Amino acid sequence: MTKEDKFINTLFEKADETKPTITEIVKMPMSSIVPNFKNPYKCREEDMKPLEESIRENGIIQPLMVRKDDKADVFEIVSGHRRYLAATRLEMTEVPVVVLSISKEEADIILVDSNLHREHILPSEKAFAYKMKMDALKKQGKRTDLTSDPVGLKLNSAEKISQDSEDSATQIKRYIRLTNLEKSILNLVDEGRIAMRPAVEISYLTPEEQMMIFETYESDEVTPSLAQAQKMRKLSEQNQLNADTVLSIMTTPKPNQAEAIKIPEERINKFFGKNYTKQQKEEHIIKALEYYNKYLQRQRNRDAR
Repeated sequence: MTKEDKFINTLFEKADETKPTITEIVKMPMSSIVPNFKNPYKCREEDMKPLEESIRENGIIQPLMVRKDDKADVFEIVSGHRRYLAATRLEMTEVPVVVLSISKEEADIILVDSNLHREHILPSEKAFAYKMKMDALKKQGKRTDLTSDPVGLKLNSAEKISQDSEDSATQIKRYIRLTNLEKSILNLVDEGRIAMRPAVEISYLTPEEQMMIFETYESDEVTPSLAQAQKMRKLSEQNQLNADTVLSIMTTPKPNQAEAIKIPEERINKFFGKNYTKQQKEEHIIKALEYYNKYLQRQRNRDAR
């Protein structure tokens, strides 16, 4: 049983009144199964290769969980998107499934909650996952009109989501704001080049204004601080933000800004996996330097004897 499926079981145990009717495991043609096309979680290549090898040797041991689509004569995946992709790549014609009798909203909530425990989740994945759950809760008829706040979301909805997450209600609202970012800007957040708080401020800018920021980043290799992002948001609200002001703001030296050492990424990328963020790369480089420094110290100690 996968971690996702174990987590799903705990969800059902906590809410027996919504526990779905589970039928027996059956073989289902791949042509009858479709993924949840709003699935916010990416299938990383480094995860897929060992999974494909395992399925090639042993088959799919843990069945996929699916539900009958409300409009089409197909079954939508609730749990098992990576197994489905692996089966597709291996050109399998049928897979074992368990059909759950649950609504679309329940399926979306399970999909979000059962994947939040993953070790590495990108900010963009969390952003669209939390938004998916927020939308599902609203469609289920949950009250979302009790309280509002400056971020623009209903407080009780965010608090509801935070009960099943390691993130606070405030942080969840910040993540959901990221869904308003242009893809090029959101990629910079995933790479660790733009921090969460500045990204939230940028999310209030128009698509055109956001692209001005991205173009400035590409040409001058600078990203905005929180104060700079807040300044640009204020100018945007006053219809005074243009390419020149964006360039002026972003190229202004930040307080206590130290001179950076730049290493071409092509020189270091061979030491990292495909989905390493900029922050993860920096942490690994620092650790490597610490180990190397200890090695040099041991060598000096031996030479001094």
